Amino acid sequence: MALRGLWLISCEQGACGAVLFSRRYPTVEKRAKAFNGVSYVTVPEDSVFLKALLFELKLTDPDKNFVEYRDSCSRINKTSVYALPTGGGDLWPVLAFQKSGLIYVCLPLVEQSLKPRPPLISISGISQAFAVLSGLLVFINSSQKNEAEMSAKVGQLPSLLMQACPLGTPLDTNLNGLLDNIHVSTNHTQKQPVWRISTYKGKPQVNVCITEKVKSMQYDKRDVADMWQVYGTVTCKCDLEGATSNVTVSLNLPANGSPLQDILVHPCVTSLDSAILTSCSVDVMDDSAFSGPYKLPFTPPSDLFNLCYYTSQVPVPPILGFYQLKEEELQLKLTVNLKLHESVKNAFEYCEARIPFFNRGPVTHLEYKVSYGQLDVSREKSLLVWVIGQKFPKSLEISLTGTVTFGSMSKEQPVDPICSGSTAYVKLYFRIPDYTLTGCYADQHSVQVFSSGKPKISTSRELISSDYYIWNSKAPAPVVCPRISRTICVSWSINRG
Repeated sequence: MALRGLWLISCEQGACGAVLFSRRYPTVEKRAKAFNGVSYVTVPEDSVFLKALLFELKLTDPDKNFVEYRDSCSRINKTSVYALPTGGGDLWPVLAFQKSGLIYVCLPLVEQSLKPRPPLISISGISQAFAVLSGLLVFINSSQKNEAEMSAKVGQLPSLLMQACPLGTPLDTNLNGLLDNIHVSTNHTQKQPVWRISTYKGKPQVNVCITEKVKSMQYDKRDVADMWQVYGTVTCKCDLEGATSNVTVSLNLPANGSPLQDILVHPCVTSLDSAILTSCSVDVMDDSAFSGPYKLPFTPPSDLFNLCYYTSQVPVPPILGFYQLKEEELQLKLTVNLKLHESVKNAFEYCEARIPFFNRGPVTHLEYKVSYGQLDVSREKSLLVWVIGQKFPKSLEISLTGTVTFGSMSKEQPVDPICSGSTAYVKLYFRIPDYTLTGCYADQHSVQVFSSGKPKISTSRELISSDYYIWNSKAPAPVVCPRISRTICVSWSINRG
C-alpha cells in the first residue's frame, strides 16, 4: 500500500499543461521493480509523463478529434485509471481526474506482475490512491484561490506530504488538519518521527462513531419500483501517547443484520480480510455473503478521521409512505400517510416531513387534519412542515389530509423545473441515536488498543435521513436509474385510509 509518484498539473482549456508539483519515492520504485519483474515500466521524466498524460486525456492536438489507438471501441475507459504509453512500455495504473483547471494524478504500487493486468478490485493501492487525491483536491480547493494563494498552497505540499505520506506510504489524507499541526510542531525542540505528526500528552481515549445515512425514492406505483440504500461512515479519534500505537476496531452485526459492502478504508489501515475487499453491491445477495466481524487494524492519525465507508442493501426502508396531491382550480387537496417499520427503533431525536410547493403563489389558506404531530406553514408561505416529534404512536402509522389555497405567483416564490403541475414530493428529515439500519455496532469489547496506559473507549452510532423522498403517486415523477440502487420488494403495507 504505497505510492510510486504524485503529480499536480495545471491545464486550462486551450493552454499547454504545466507540472505544478511532483513527488517520487525511490524506495517504492525499487519495490515496484521487484514486484513487477519483467512487466516493470519506469516512471519517465515529468516532461515525458506530462505529454503522455495530456494525450491520453484528449487535451492535446485539438484538431485531431479521433485517434485510433486512444479512441477506438476496444479501449472504452469507464474509470479514471489510465495506461500512459512511454518509451519503455505502458505505465499503468495511473489515476487521474480533472477539477477546476487542475489535474490530480497518482501512480500506486502494484505488488504483483502487471502482465496480464490484474483486476482493479484486487489492487488495494487503487482505493488508497483515490483517497490521497481526494484529500489533495479538498486541500487545494479549501478556499477561493487566486494565483498567489495557489502558489502558497503548492509550496506547502512538500512538508505536508512528508507527514501525510512518509516514504510513499499514505497515513493521513486530511491535509488541512495536518497544516495546523505542522505550525505547532515547529516550536518544539524535539524532532518528531516522520510517521507521526505530533505526540499526544494527556489521558488516553478512543472514540468510535458509526453514522449511517439512508436514501430513499418512493413512488407508490405498480410500474415504478421504490428504491433505497444505506451509506455508512465510521469516524475515529484516537488520543494516545506514543508514536507507534496500534488500534483494532471490529464492526459487528447481529444475527439478522445486513452485510456491509463496497467497503473503502483509510490509508492507515494496515491489513484487511479478503472477504471484506470482495463484498460488492453489484453482486447478487445470498446467504453466503460475509457478515463480519469486520476487523480493521490501523495506526491512527492524530486527528479525527474516517476509518472506513460502506454501503448495505437493507430489506426495507425505515419509514414507508405515500403522497397524493390533486389539483382543483387554485386549490390542492393532499394526503400523506407514513408508517414506521416495526423493526426500527421508535426513539427519534427529531422527525419531520416537509412539503414544498413550487411554481405557485404563496399559501393564503390552509385547512388540515393530522392524526399525530403538528403542522406549520413556513414564513415564505411556500412550505408545509409536519413536525412528528420524537416518537410515532403505538400504531406506528400517522396521516395528514388537507386543502391548500394559493395566491398569485410572484418573483419571491420558489421555482423548480421538475416539480411542475402536480409533480411534487414530501421530504423526510430524521435522526435516530444509538441505532443503525444494518444493525452494525462497535462496543468497548470491539476496540483493542496496543499502547501504554489504559484508554477510555467511547462508541456511538446513529441513523440519519439523506435525500428521503416520497413522490406524488398521482403525477409523473423522476425515476432513479436501477443501475445506481438495488430494488427489493417491500413485504409490508401501509393503510391508505
